Amino acid sequence: MTIKVDMGFDGAGGPALVDLEELLATRLLVQGNSGSGKSHLLRRLLERSAGQVQQIIIDPEGDFVTLSGPHGHVAIEAVDYSAPEIAHFARRCREHRTSVVLSLEGLEMEGQMRCAASFLSGLFDAPREHWFPALVVVDEAQIFAPAAGAEVSEEVRRASLGAMTNLMSRGRKRGLAGIIATQRLAKLSKNVAAEASNFLMGRTFLDIDMARAADLLGMERRQAESIRDLARGTFLGLGPAIARRPVMLKIGPVETSARSSSPVLVPLPDAPSPDMRQFLFAGMDELPLPAPAPTPVPRQAAAAAVLEELARLPAAPAAEELLDPVDAEAVMVAALRAIVDDDEATGKTTAVLFQDFQVRCRMLGLRQALLDLAGFTRRFAAARAGIFEGLDDEWAQAIEAGRKVPDDMLGAFLLIARAASENRPCPSDQELAQVYGTSSLGRARRVLTYMEERDIIVARTDLSGRRSITIPELGWTTLPTEP
Repeated sequence: MTIKVDMGFDGAGGPALVDLEELLATRLLVQGNSGSGKSHLLRRLLERSAGQVQQIIIDPEGDFVTLSGPHGHVAIEAVDYSAPEIAHFARRCREHRTSVVLSLEGLEMEGQMRCAASFLSGLFDAPREHWFPALVVVDEAQIFAPAAGAEVSEEVRRASLGAMTNLMSRGRKRGLAGIIATQRLAKLSKNVAAEASNFLMGRTFLDIDMARAADLLGMERRQAESIRDLARGTFLGLGPAIARRPVMLKIGPVETSARSSSPVLVPLPDAPSPDMRQFLFAGMDELPLPAPAPTPVPRQAAAAAVLEELARLPAAPAAEELLDPVDAEAVMVAALRAIVDDDEATGKTTAVLFQDFQVRCRMLGLRQALLDLAGFTRRFAAARAGIFEGLDDEWAQAIEAGRKVPDDMLGAFLLIARAASENRPCPSDQELAQVYGTSSLGRARRVLTYMEERDIIVARTDLSGRRSITIPELGWTTLPTEP
């Protein structure tokens, strides 16, 4: 059965038709500068084919979620989910042949690329029995398949580019027909663009983009200038699903509209200047006062004045008075705090720190510390996590759960437990590294991997890069933290 999609009018005023079955087999590339009507073209194509084929839309700006009303598309806000959950949605939508709009609005570029890679991989890896035909529309494709290195990690760039290449080169056998739109061909990977057999070229102004568009349309270089003169919503089309020779298409009207629209001029307010000044300065009294200036550092006193001040001080206590009974717990807490606050303690071994602890306890009046080396190791790990007291009371449950990790990792575990108990964001890699006694972020991540592989913790990272950690034995979960 041949299905023709009415896209509007051709250059002669007749209907501009696109063969849907041929489009599924040969894919489509749309190019045009911002404001040329790319999104309008895609919306027309999606609306006119909505009842004929499954549609899957990767939408960086959230413009196509309005299709969920009249046409029944399921809108998914990617910012609320993790990468494995996005891949699960992709497999399920293939299984149930559900039309989906994956909105990437609210994610940074790296999050959008990571999300698109997970979603496309989920579509691509679906079981063979779920290889039903589907249009996969990717707007702003240059984000996900950049021609040059993007300002993201190399791992994310490779994953996104690989997923887009699979869609355009190997997706046909799996029923996936890629329809990609881009503002500039020069920014889009050539390996991805070369897999399309149908082209719709809109208005563009840069010479390099006009030359590439003319080459794809089979036009001579001197004819490339006509691409610059195309009106908004007008495209030059070529391909098995459109026409065997370049034709002009004027895209017809659409039923739905995007959540964002082009700027429209509106009249400026005609209030007189004094009134506008009053509006601008309204509410100034409610603003917080500026912070007070820092207290100036006093000038250094003369040596004679210092000696005179020292002479007026009471005499120091005798040595025997310092040896009176003291609060051992308070002394040990004070010694632990001093070591934790010492920046030079980070690179020292536990044995050296234990000697430092004993010396500090003696200086504070405690003749013999009540901890051996093993006890000090665990007590100091808790201190690094900010837990100095209550180890046998409120933190006893966490200390017991921490017995599953080695002593050198206990501080990192307790730091996570403390953040979860106090309903605070998950500690960053830098904080975990500091508690672990290293400056290497890679070692801090390996600590998390070690604990996760042994089911001591469960880490979850959403597409924005925010990490949260759950301790199953305690039932505690941290808040998400910024990457």
